Formats: sequence, C-alpha cells, structure tokens
Amino acid sequence: MTQTRSVMDGEPPVAKPPPPPPEMSFLDHLEELRMRILKGLIGLVVGVVIAGVFSDFFIDVVLLGPAKKDFFIYGWLGIDAVDLTFQNRNLPGQFFTYWGLLFSVGLVIGSPAFFYQMWMFIEPALESTERRNVHGIVFFISAMFAIGILFGYLVLTPFALQFFATFTISDFVRNDFDINAYFTSVAMWALACGFIFQIPFISYILSKVGLLTPDFLRKYRRFAIVICFILGGILTPPDPVSQFLVAIPLLLLYEVGIWISTVVNRRRDKILRGDAV
Repeated sequence: MTQTRSVMDGEPPVAKPPPPPPEMSFLDHLEELRMRILKGLIGLVVGVVIAGVFSDFFIDVVLLGPAKKDFFIYGWLGIDAVDLTFQNRNLPGQFFTYWGLLFSVGLVIGSPAFFYQMWMFIEPALESTERRNVHGIVFFISAMFAIGILFGYLVLTPFALQFFATFTISDFVRNDFDINAYFTSVAMWALACGFIFQIPFISYILSKVGLLTPDFLRKYRRFAIVICFILGGILTPPDPVSQFLVAIPLLLLYEVGIWISTVVNRRRDKILRGDAV
C-alpha cells in the first residue's frame, strides 16, 4: 500500500535493501580461508613459472644490469661506470643462486595475486565506507613500496656499486666480488628503500589512533634530520653522495608525514567535536 501510494503521488517507489547474506559458521570461514590461501599460493607458483620462463631476462638484464657499465641509468646520472667482476666461491653456489633468484622474483610477481585473495577474504566483514578506505590504503602502500624499490634499484644501487667497484687500498688488490654477496646487497638496498617509503603510511596509522601529532613531529624535526643522515650512512657505503641520496628522500617523506598527520588530526578533531555536540 505504501509503495502504491508513493507511485500515485508521483514519488519514486522506495527500493527495499537487499537481504543480508547468511552468516557463515566457523568451519565455513576456515574453509573459505583455506581456499583463498590455496588460490593465492597458485598465484605464487604462476609467478615462479613466469620467472623461470623469462629467467634470462630477469637475471641478465634486471638483476645483473647495474653491474654492467652500459646500464642505462649510468648515462642518465652521468656516472663514469666500470664493469663489475664476479666470482663463485662455492661448488653449488651458482646452482642455488639461480633457483633462489627465480623463487624470489617469482614471489614478487605472484604476490599481488596472493594479497588479492587475502583481501577478498577480509572484504565481506567491512562496511562500504571501510572498503573504499582500505582500497585506497592498499593502493597507497603498494604504490609507495614500488616507488621505493625503484628508487633503491635505479638510484641508490648504481652509486653504491660503482663506489665499491672503484675503491681500492692498493693497485695490487683487485676487486672481484662474490656473486651471492652482490645479489644480497642489491636486494637489501632495494627492499630497504621500499620500507623507508612507508613512512607516510606509518604517520597516517599513528595519527589515526591518536599516538602522533604534527606538533610532535615539528618539535623533533632537528632530531629527525640527524637520524635520517645516520640511516643514510648505515644503508649506504661510506660515500657522501650515497648518504645524501637516502637522507634527502627520508627528510622529504618526514615532511609528508607531518602534512598527513595534520590532515588526520584535523579530521579527528572535527569528528570529536561533532560527537560532543
């Protein structure tokens, strides 16, 4: 009757909300989680297979690229590069290095599929507003991590490699580097920059829960500058250029964190005032 009267009065009928989905039991949730993990692992396996099919490209071009003087980034940065020489000091060293690299590259390629399956397991428990926010947060985290990885690979790694390749204590000592140490160092520099670029997200989370304020960050800005240069010295070779390459982005990210904290705290204050009213 109410819907008919609304139509006769010229008003659009009110659509009934869809019925909520039936609640799942604990065992149903476990089964759903098992299937999501299984699908995510399949995505990781597919990534490893892709890495194996294109192993020559990932090893010779991507991972060994910065070790070659004709690596494209050296021309862009104006670095007079030299080729690095590698040695394998263990009998099965190259074999294990090869498969370790394929699995590492494959996990990176297949990780989006795994995280997507985990997200699909969590998503039904979130409200529509929370879903939109989480989508944005997931995209922001992924984008900043990718930017950090690229920065570490394309900027920090070339400077660090050329510093170690050309540094000698005597003409009688030749720089021949262990292949495992090379891959470990490149991975550490790239991943470290990826995690460093999560500073704005950390600032967002701490400000969201009320543990961080912009006034606190501004008050300790001088200490942050010192810490940034100390971290730059730890993560890079004893080269002032490399140290600045890490410290300056850290300082910029710190300033971005101050801006994010200001926005988040301002919104929190508005919500609290609205609740008070």
